[in-house]
Amino acid sequence: MIANLKKTDDHYVAHFERQLKHSASEIWFFLTENEKLALWFTELRVEDLREGGLIKFDMQDGTFEEMTITALQHESVLEFTWAEDSIRFELYPNSEGCLLVLKETIQTLTPHTSRDLAGWHVCLDVIQHLLDGTTLDSRETEWNVWYEQYREAISKLG
Repeated sequence: MIANLKKTDDHYVAHFERQLKHSASEIWFFLTENEKLALWFTELRVEDLREGGLIKFDMQDGTFEEMTITALQHESVLEFTWAEDSIRFELYPNSEGCLLVLKETIQTLTPHTSRDLAGWHVCLDVIQHLLDGTTLDSRETEWNVWYEQYREAISKLG
């Protein structure tokens, strides 16, 4: 199922959820430890894990985009800038493990928005597979499926 997409007065929000059979601390490592982070998002690297700290995005051309950590609560919340938008991970421990929530706040819909949303969708799937000790057969194939669904959903929003 695709993320819940909503329009507010001045922006859009994409809300993803994954119920994982793992603890918040296990999931937190995948979000904040560079060795684990590289397994699901090779371009991201945590430089300074604190509110006001930095996450860097390797543009794969020798340059890096710096993203500021705007909210941080150990094993609970990680939020950072994403160009003019923001990405927020929230962890909610429960009896089945932990609910992982990702919210992307989007200022303006662009032709690239559906690509990003499909990418985040696949990233969350990869995290789940990694935690479960399994693999995703083809990230590209999965991305193509979700990209079409997000493209269609965004066309209905705008």
